[in-house]
Amino acid sequence: MCYADLHVHTTNSDGALTLETLPAAASRASVEAVAVTDHDRLHPGLSEPVTTLEGVTVIHGIELRVDAGGLRVDLLGYGVRQTAALEALLEHLQRDRIERARAIVTRVERHTGVELDVAFEEGVGRPHIARAIDASEADYDYRGAFEHLIGDDGPCFVARDVPAFETGRDVLRESCGVVGLAHPFRADDTEGALALLETLDAVERWYPYGRPVDEGLLDEAIERYDLLPTGGSDAHDEELGLAGVDEATFGRLRTALR
Repeated sequence: MCYADLHVHTTNSDGALTLETLPAAASRASVEAVAVTDHDRLHPGLSEPVTTLEGVTVIHGIELRVDAGGLRVDLLGYGVRQTAALEALLEHLQRDRIERARAIVTRVERHTGVELDVAFEEGVGRPHIARAIDASEADYDYRGAFEHLIGDDGPCFVARDVPAFETGRDVLRESCGVVGLAHPFRADDTEGALALLETLDAVERWYPYGRPVDEGLLDEAIERYDLLPTGGSDAHDEELGLAGVDEATFGRLRTALR
């Protein structure tokens, strides 16, 4: 059973949950603890690294995309506190997100001839644009928007600015109790992603990939680098507990955060 889901998104980035709806979602999944890990953004409603909402332990975290020599991966920071360096980095990334979203929407509107309703504000990303495409008169649903328009190889794709791995890692180290690698088998180069673990604290061991992965490679890396294993559903909807950690493993994380 999943005791803690350590990879969850809210409406603060591109998820569906709010801090108000999170406890009920956790209860439905029999989850006792959750890490809120919004993309490139801290949650303004979480002032402490660890708090409790209606009996649910909530870890304030963040998911940060970084570039390791052309290999893009995601870092998960747990038990985050605001620092000057983190604030400056996130302000830059959010400005870039807004500019990128405007550029993508312009391309989509020219390509399809429809007008999209997108709020250009902090946290905006491609999922918001895909939802707007789905709600418009364009001949694409949410999935089709990614497959045919705004995916990485799509005609309306626009790249966003991503900090170097070393920069992101060091900024998170200064502000977070634990810094780990998210979903390593989603990386274009799994071996390259796993090599980054040498300088991290943790790795996402349990994740709903929807396909077979070589879990033995992760177990070897966890032992080799003395890593904390984490896990989470990467929830962008309101269903929690698709992946996570047991109570004993969560206890190790809590100890590390202290």
